[in-house]
Amino acid sequence: MFSARKLSGVCRAMRFHHFRSRSVSRTSPSLAFVPACLPPDPMEVEELQRFVSNSKRLFVMTGAGISTESGIPDYRSEGVGLYARTDRRPIQHAEFVRSASARQRYWARNFVGWPQFSSHQPNTAHLVLRDWEKLGKLHWLVTQNVDALHTKAGSQRMTELHGCTHRVFCLACGDQILRSELQEHFEALNPTWKAEAFGVAPDGDVFLTDEQVRNFQVPACRKCGGILKPDVTFFGDTVSREKVNFVHERLAESDSMLVAGSSMQVYSGYRFALAAREKQLPIAILNIGPTRVDHFASLKLNSRCGELLPLIVAHDPTS
Repeated sequence: MFSARKLSGVCRAMRFHHFRSRSVSRTSPSLAFVPACLPPDPMEVEELQRFVSNSKRLFVMTGAGISTESGIPDYRSEGVGLYARTDRRPIQHAEFVRSASARQRYWARNFVGWPQFSSHQPNTAHLVLRDWEKLGKLHWLVTQNVDALHTKAGSQRMTELHGCTHRVFCLACGDQILRSELQEHFEALNPTWKAEAFGVAPDGDVFLTDEQVRNFQVPACRKCGGILKPDVTFFGDTVSREKVNFVHERLAESDSMLVAGSSMQVYSGYRFALAAREKQLPIAILNIGPTRVDHFASLKLNSRCGELLPLIVAHDPTS
């Protein structure tokens, strides 16, 4: 692990206060789904600053923990994640494909939750990573999230590892439409259908009873009549080999890896941390709670992404 440099406590505290004050005005975070944690320690700020300063081509992987400050819950956070609040589990790929009733239930819940889910906005952490990209510090961003918040923030050098809920495609012919367009089809098919939601889930749907979804009508593909599915990798499915290879290529071009807001429990993301370790790249982890990578990370920080990342000054590595 990185050892902290013995800097003047007074100077460090002044610098920490300056960056902290500057960051607060950028956005007001929503903390309902953020696990409790202590404010960043000035020593940790210095450690991450040194890590980022030493990086010329930084590879960043983000997870659900970066979006909780935008009001989107995650699955695994202690006390506030979906698994802690309910016994409900996300839909499995095989269940969605084979069961019309499962699809009806999924889309009814998604229909009710979509207006709120699609309205979420990037928080300070998303904006910082966008700025690092503009400066040339961030070489490539890989997000495990499907919420489009990095896109909304303006990130361009990015791969959505698990897809994005803002796109929908046909399993038969591959035709793709915007999720907002599908919402209009739902409304046309269900003009009198109404349901009151009970709680919210991480991927845009809400909690509804079987009775509530029974009469909900689901449209088919307008081109071929096939099954419509969100352009996301459901649990039980796999990320395409082409996408995995592309991300490995971007990692090979990088000189360090930062994991922000992810416990890295899912192998589709964890594999890239293993590859970074094999390449002997330094790895920094910024996540509230333990992760699968802690035992071989160079640096582990237990803070909110939106609170710590704005304290880091990134310079153009070519300047």
